[in-house]
Amino acid sequence: MTKPKPGSAGTEPSAGGAQDRRTMLKWAMLGGGAAVAGFFRGSIAQAGTTPREQEAQAAVDHATRGMPAPRIKDVSVIQVGGGGTNDSTVVKVTTDQPGLYGYGCATNTFPGGRYKLVSAAVEQYLKPLVMGRTTDRIEQIWQICYMSSYYKNDTVLNCAIGGVCDALWDIKGRQAGMPVYQLVGGKCREAADIYLHVGMGSQDPGKQLVENSMKLVDKGCRNLLVAMFLRDGAVNNLYRQPKFDDGSVPFDRDKETRKVLAAFESFRKEMPPEIGLGVDVHSLLDSIRAVQFCKDVEPFRLFYCEDLFAPEEAGHYRIVRQQCTTPLAIGELWNNPHEWQPLVEAREIDFIRHHVSHIGGFTAARKIAAFAENYEVKFAWHGGPNSPVGHMTNLTLDLTNNNFGIHEHFEYPQVVQDIFQGCLEIKDGYAWISEKPGWGIEVDEALAAKHPITDEHPNEFRTPDGSVIQGTG
Repeated sequence: MTKPKPGSAGTEPSAGGAQDRRTMLKWAMLGGGAAVAGFFRGSIAQAGTTPREQEAQAAVDHATRGMPAPRIKDVSVIQVGGGGTNDSTVVKVTTDQPGLYGYGCATNTFPGGRYKLVSAAVEQYLKPLVMGRTTDRIEQIWQICYMSSYYKNDTVLNCAIGGVCDALWDIKGRQAGMPVYQLVGGKCREAADIYLHVGMGSQDPGKQLVENSMKLVDKGCRNLLVAMFLRDGAVNNLYRQPKFDDGSVPFDRDKETRKVLAAFESFRKEMPPEIGLGVDVHSLLDSIRAVQFCKDVEPFRLFYCEDLFAPEEAGHYRIVRQQCTTPLAIGELWNNPHEWQPLVEAREIDFIRHHVSHIGGFTAARKIAAFAENYEVKFAWHGGPNSPVGHMTNLTLDLTNNNFGIHEHFEYPQVVQDIFQGCLEIKDGYAWISEKPGWGIEVDEALAAKHPITDEHPNEFRTPDGSVIQGTG
């Protein structure tokens, strides 16, 4: 019996076999493991398979290639006037495949959000850029839109980018038959702990704050936040008038801080100790008042104090950090990474509170969350005004990132819920995500057209002497 030679299968090595090996090595160097796998599915692999097996493998190969990627056929803007914190701007991207489209939030916060400029940015600038492109290249399209402007990181363009690209995430989820959270690794928690806004009035702030808080706690809410942007109609200007000649209402910063501190003292005396309390300063205070206020609220154990300073005054966060332990959050004013990145790296803040569309949408927010996690900084995305699509985007980020902090929630009026079908569910103080594909929301566009935005107004805060100051409301 003839003994086979080493390296053979019982026959002499052929020139063809050597050629096959050289080809395989060449493919490996050029294309990596995938090329080798593809090679073995070719002539060599087929040598030991039956025609039926080859036919089955061909069917598998065809299936894994899938359908051609959809292409963008149209981009449009839907704007809904839900009243104040419920105004919404949503981008719809329609593909060349029948019935396949997606929605993305492009809401710019009020007041002075310039929603008309967002529409122009989408329709006149980004739409021509993305028409005809395949919807599967979300990151590339995001970069194309971002780099298309020499001047970057303003809220208008970022909202436009976020709207377009978040619609592409919705499309991808609809294609896969999965909610977006499944496309990025799945949940790391079942639901998101929420907070609600609570008012304290102006007649008896402490009593009213406790009464209003108890009503929300009875509904299952465990965290409440007071916003320092409500103008006090009892304040008069230097001429003892409730308004200036141009109609603006004066705002007394010292009176407001005294009112808040007194109300917080009542809250901690009357409310269960496990109920969380927060405050949004809205950058209303000058630097000296702000530092003192943050020290004064320390005994009330806030879950955070938001927007103590405007981005222009970021250097004061280091001073506050050295003087008290009140948790600090930066909010919707901070849309440029060159503003907030040094604060995260220096661990001078505890929460980032960006409005997701302001920073470029879901794609950008995922990167920011990952960056912040390296420094043990949590996120608590800004929630109002925001579309139901935007809230679902926020919740997707909440459930898929480890450094989630807390979810800001606003209840929508019925008309908004009728337009945006599939809003997130609130149960026992938690926000629960939709299990439907994409963001899980459908928009009644005919009904939306009947409810345009009509209540946007300029942002203006003035002290009793007439000085214009930072703030919102």
